[in-house]
Amino acid sequence: MTAFDPFWKFDHRFFAAEAESAANTASSQTEAEAKKPEEPAKPPVVTEHEVKVRGKTLKYFVTTGMMPIKNEKGETEVELFFMAYTLNTPEGDPKRPLMFSFNGGPGSSSVWLHLGALGPRRALMEAEGWMPAPPFELVDNDDSWLDATDLVFIDPVDTGYSRAKTEELAKQYREVNKDIESIGEFIRLYLTRYKRWSSALYLVGESYGTFRAAGLSGYLLEHGIAFNGIVLVSSILNLQTARFGPGNDLPYLLYVPTYAATAWYHKRLPKDLQKLDLNKFLDEVEAWTINDYNLALVKGDTLNERERAATVTKLARYTGLSEQYVDDSNLRVEIHRFCKELRRSDRRTVGRLDSRYTGIDEWNVSERPDFDPSMVAIRPPFTAMFNDYVRRELNYENDTEYHILRGVEWDWGKASDGHADTSEALRSAFAKNSFLKLFVASGYYDLATPYFATEYTLSHMNLDPTHRANVRVEEYEVGHMVYLEAKALTKLKNDVVKFIDDARRR
Repeated sequence: MTAFDPFWKFDHRFFAAEAESAANTASSQTEAEAKKPEEPAKPPVVTEHEVKVRGKTLKYFVTTGMMPIKNEKGETEVELFFMAYTLNTPEGDPKRPLMFSFNGGPGSSSVWLHLGALGPRRALMEAEGWMPAPPFELVDNDDSWLDATDLVFIDPVDTGYSRAKTEELAKQYREVNKDIESIGEFIRLYLTRYKRWSSALYLVGESYGTFRAAGLSGYLLEHGIAFNGIVLVSSILNLQTARFGPGNDLPYLLYVPTYAATAWYHKRLPKDLQKLDLNKFLDEVEAWTINDYNLALVKGDTLNERERAATVTKLARYTGLSEQYVDDSNLRVEIHRFCKELRRSDRRTVGRLDSRYTGIDEWNVSERPDFDPSMVAIRPPFTAMFNDYVRRELNYENDTEYHILRGVEWDWGKASDGHADTSEALRSAFAKNSFLKLFVASGYYDLATPYFATEYTLSHMNLDPTHRANVRVEEYEVGHMVYLEAKALTKLKNDVVKFIDDARRR
């Protein structure tokens, strides 16, 4: 039939009427269903296991399930997936420390810290952190944190198995404050249901998870929950430090030391710089960046020709880029352009999460990399091993896709409020809880959350000197996922165990 057939027109009207009737029926059914009492949530699955960590045999329980988050009317809006590791009993010993863990994105599940560093089982990577050949393997983690603290891994809304009841509710939870509130409510409920209110409490977040952890530290203190310590891995608390764009020169400044470290690693520097120890070299770069380069960017178009030429020469010397490229970039090298340009001459790109990794693009003439080779290297082993582990070892059945990492439309707040920033919440937590201690781990080759940007944020929080003494910063010769390299994994474990012990002391 053609669009001009009168029967088509008649049928079209008929089907439209049928559709309207069906919609009304569906609406009535939906309203009727909404009035029905909620089905009780399925109880978590509890399994018992054994692992040897640093020569000590640990017998532990894993509790795997969903935590319903309800509104003021008692209606479940979202269900958050969690996995809790405890010694002795499924609830754990209230005298043991308890640490809540989540990753970033936003849009990332908790799998990275879970199967990469903290948990008693980990996805096996090459010793340097590279992806091994498939099929992948899950092994006992001799550097697990479970011997020092019980662990609870939380997947925020739209990550892992966590889901909102409706898409409209999901949109509401894709927002800075709502996200913090939902994770805060999860923590309150967990402490209540598993009788852990008397435990020493810790948070660990990675990437956007550090942004979330800082916000939670202030938010939960107002709800009567104080932490002994917070661990930030690959931190970002103030988004202004990572938002490249006109009028915001801060990222161009703060990324330079990581550009320099990357150029040093890939042997793109002049011989006199290449032979320097990395830390000594970065000391030199940081001093120039914070003084000369900072002043040059502040001057903007008033920078005279002599000053500009000197800045071009030094920036090119430290980053491994050509003077022509630096000059054409107006002294401002954006992250993705750097990842493409540094090794363009041999048709390679460098990674964003870990700039030691290299990739191959379809076209060498493009301005930005086709993909992040460091992300590509980690996603398959962690995806495969989690899906195998949760069913085979933890007996948790769920056919819903486990979202390892997904892009989500995130509400960062009003433009009038400026760049999203939770460092003030963290400062407030320090001011109100003088016992709070902070441990910050950063990687020199992390171009997602550069270590120098983290140092900048920490030094601009207006912390009282007495609180500043409670902050410890460690930097590692790795990328964003500090724990992927075997030696760094061990060092991170040692550093955190000492931190947990120190944070429990008065």
